[in-house]
Amino acid sequence: MLVHRDAQLLAEAVAARLVTRLVDVQSAATVASVVLTGGGMGSAVLAALAGSPARDAVDWRAVELWWGDERFLPRGHPDRNETQARAALLDAVELDPTRVHPMPASDGPDGGDPEAAAMGYAAELRTATRPEDHGDVPSFDVLLLGVGPDGHVASLFPGMPALYEDRPVVAVRGAPKPPPIRVTMTAPAIRTAKEVWLVAAGAEKAAAVRMALAGAGPVQVPAAGAIGRQRTLWLLDRAAAAQLPSSLARLASP
Repeated sequence: MLVHRDAQLLAEAVAARLVTRLVDVQSAATVASVVLTGGGMGSAVLAALAGSPARDAVDWRAVELWWGDERFLPRGHPDRNETQARAALLDAVELDPTRVHPMPASDGPDGGDPEAAAMGYAAELRTATRPEDHGDVPSFDVLLLGVGPDGHVASLFPGMPALYEDRPVVAVRGAPKPPPIRVTMTAPAIRTAKEVWLVAAGAEKAAAVRMALAGAGPVQVPAAGAIGRQRTLWLLDRAAAAQLPSSLARLASP
């Protein structure tokens, strides 16, 4: 776990870490895979990456991009995670369109059916797997997650049915924050990633961070169940880390 002085430094540090990780993976395997997250910190990290002089060290045409969840809204809607990611970074780098995998929109070929959209995205994930993945979801190199004040990650909200799913992607209806209809990867899909990075900033996240790291169950605090196969990394600002014992947090920014 690393703690940075404030949200801006946190975003810049995560962006720099992501560049390093992508370059390392590409040096060994050519194609790197990343699962993007939405929310304020998700966009802030991508914007910091767009402005970083190290940005072009990454071969963006050899990056496979996925999303951990999406608001089930029309394509191009400003509240869609995809729309925000494109504005923050993706429109500024040269990507291979066949390697960009946005979740379906509500005006897509699924006819506004979020369950069908979830099934379609699960099928797309399954098509991208390799024999060494040993399952229906690729072993992503990095999966980014924001953390909500209630401890939710992706669109996995405390106590909701999606937390009990073993399917990789499901529809969410009745989400406690708008919009109520979403599509999300589930905990088993998240846990296929080699590395899971949980990024949180702000005092309103401090209680959720403390509970997730103090042994809370993943139904009560979904962030507690977001675990990478090789590494789980919590990246926080001081406000989000304020309720943690000093023995847990390592200060990364003076």
